[in-house]
Amino acid sequence: MQLIRREPQTSMAGGTRSRCPVLLLLLLGVTTARLASGVVTDGLLPNGNFELGPAKSDLNGTRVMNQNSVPNWEIFGFVEYIGSGQKQDDMILAVPEGACAVRLGNDATIRQKLEVIRKTTYSITFCAARTCAQAERLNVSVAAESGVLPIQTVYTSSGWDSYAYAFRARHSTAWFSIHNPGHEDNPACGPLIDFIAIKALNPPPLAQGNMLRNGDFEEGPFIFPDTAWGVLVPPMSEDDVSPLPGWMVMSDTKVVKYVDAAHHAVPRGARAVELVAGREAALVQDVRTVPGRRYRLSLSVGDAANGCEGPMAVEAYAARATLRTTYESLGKGGSRRAAVEFEATANLTRVVLQSYNHHMKPDGTLCGPVVDDVSLVGLR
Repeated sequence: MQLIRREPQTSMAGGTRSRCPVLLLLLLGVTTARLASGVVTDGLLPNGNFELGPAKSDLNGTRVMNQNSVPNWEIFGFVEYIGSGQKQDDMILAVPEGACAVRLGNDATIRQKLEVIRKTTYSITFCAARTCAQAERLNVSVAAESGVLPIQTVYTSSGWDSYAYAFRARHSTAWFSIHNPGHEDNPACGPLIDFIAIKALNPPPLAQGNMLRNGDFEEGPFIFPDTAWGVLVPPMSEDDVSPLPGWMVMSDTKVVKYVDAAHHAVPRGARAVELVAGREAALVQDVRTVPGRRYRLSLSVGDAANGCEGPMAVEAYAARATLRTTYESLGKGGSRRAAVEFEATANLTRVVLQSYNHHMKPDGTLCGPVVDDVSLVGLR
């Protein structure tokens, strides 16, 4: 199997490296993360789009044969270097941006050493696509922290989804890795990986008159400017660091989608959350309350102007109160505001938001209502 044609680049070792057109960074307009010159900054990791590839002598067909062949990365196991439009049997392997990506086959890992600021919380955003495996998942880890991201469900018509993972830096350096734990009869059957970026998360202070942290969802994972599908925030345990500060995603395998105003209709501000998994995933935040005191929970519910049509309903729970807000979506944007009052029954009250139904766009991809501007205030 032949890779698409690339211009050779002379390496320091005197060989040639595969080089895809490096126009992506210009299109993105983001600051590239740096290793050699210091702490990583918001944006793509070094060679985070895999446009710089291995020397031809380090390839056996598409398989990368040496641990350090892909610039800025270390690889282990069955890793392939893939060109956009390349075929596997009857499958065309597309790449979300640029011309190249990597594929993680059986028990394969890619990793990169990051220089970070201790005690700072970071989120990693990366694009992944299923290929021919049946139950694909990825183990993502930074230093001692790790999480399993289920990627069986595809949320975009292109087949590529962006995922977020967060960690808190314990030291000034950390190894970031993505591992495919699968073992298929065809060792090449694993997910494609591309477009890996980092962002330092700044825990937002409580807004005046709102007891919820990040109730407007303005702080969250890196969203690639030239991708229109948002970022999936996976389920997490209560001990995990959330890429959506203040909020947890409670589910077995499903996610919520973090969206931006550049590509979606957002009720307020620049960011919001689309509930794309029906009742199988919920946004959760715990907040300190005074038993016996009354509170008001309010939120905006709408649609993302992404063609998701029909009656949408969001249920919100707090203490013994339930609020169901219905919004009739035409798929063109818009929102409505709703509120419920309740009496706290404990020192800690859990606020839960979830979509009442499953929704699907005409192209078969999952979608759902958008929630934004969630507020909790105490009443006299």
